[in-house]
Amino acid sequence: MVTLTDIQAAAGLLEGKVIRTPLVHSPTFSAITGAEVYLKLECMQKAGSFKVRGATCRILLQRDEIGPGGVIAASAGNHAQGVAVAASMAGVPATIVMPTWVSLAKQEATIGYGARVILAGESLEESIGFAQQFAMEQGLSFIHPYDDPMVIAGQGTIGLEILSDLPDVECVVVPIGGGGLIAGIATALTASQRKIRVLGVQAEACPSAREALRAGQAVTVEARPTIADGIRVKRTGELSFPIIQKLVDEVVLVDEEAIVNAVLALLERKKVIAEGAGAAPLAALLSGGIRVSRGEKVAVVISGGNMDAFLLERVLKKGLYTGGRMVQIRVVLEEGRGSLPALLDIIAKQGAVVSQIFQERSVPGLPVHQMRVTLELEVRDLPHRKGLIAAMRSAGYPVEAFPED
Repeated sequence: MVTLTDIQAAAGLLEGKVIRTPLVHSPTFSAITGAEVYLKLECMQKAGSFKVRGATCRILLQRDEIGPGGVIAASAGNHAQGVAVAASMAGVPATIVMPTWVSLAKQEATIGYGARVILAGESLEESIGFAQQFAMEQGLSFIHPYDDPMVIAGQGTIGLEILSDLPDVECVVVPIGGGGLIAGIATALTASQRKIRVLGVQAEACPSAREALRAGQAVTVEARPTIADGIRVKRTGELSFPIIQKLVDEVVLVDEEAIVNAVLALLERKKVIAEGAGAAPLAALLSGGIRVSRGEKVAVVISGGNMDAFLLERVLKKGLYTGGRMVQIRVVLEEGRGSLPALLDIIAKQGAVVSQIFQERSVPGLPVHQMRVTLELEVRDLPHRKGLIAAMRSAGYPVEAFPED
């Protein structure tokens, strides 16, 4: 088991090499939940996530044992970039094995940090297996993304920083993938001899830690698609699971809509870009998946901010739709100079904003004297959206709305 002494040694080793990330109070999220909410912004860490802590710890502690071929790791993104940065700081070559489906942006970011990228495996587990075999064949040092005591100790330094910045913290919420992050943080927190709740959060699409706790041992689960791909790990680590079982108070699940809403909330309220996995703990808090007491001091670990720009655009748009801030309407109008301007006049009077408009005239089954118009509209909230649609319908426009009322 990783100990507090191991984590304290890791903190000394990492000092000046990684960023001591801020712990920021959020009046907005505090008002929403009733607790005193603080955000531990690991999305501001080198390479954009907490992963550089564990990777740097592991590489520096075993620097003399690393051969000329350097290190190798397997990752869908954050561990890849963390190892690449850590290897660069230590002056050793890095090879990263990534699943074949990983985004081009994450591949390019990893290459940009100086690593060689190999695409192999349809899942992270397959990529890890390939990397371990390649390491043996080529004489490389394999760095596991979570099931390594030195990596866990490195991640645990986050817990020490939270305790230092918020000594009276009462609850810490952490995302769980393979479990290395929460294992390290829980070890650091519980060693303080204070009663601090440690809560883990997973995506409903891949509940490996939740199912492991139910089974009493690490189990392999089905991993469905999720925007929280950083915690899409089918099996909790063999080293991290006993620590989770002993020290973590509860593991909760969040759905995709809650994660999307949390990503949007972080961007709008705190001007923070968080990836799906990084926003998952806040998603659990804002959606009510985690129960907190009024005034309870809660630290939420925003573990990473490496979201592909194209995915970020889709996530934000989806969040605006599900949150009632955008609506798409479709209506068939009679051709003529006054039909569309009259509709737009209603929209303007209701205070909505047209962001896109698309007119179709050659629609199969549509009479030649009619056209179909699709508009994407910005609205304030759900009541505003409902009032807008009601106004258009009362004026005689047969409006279809998406999402539906």
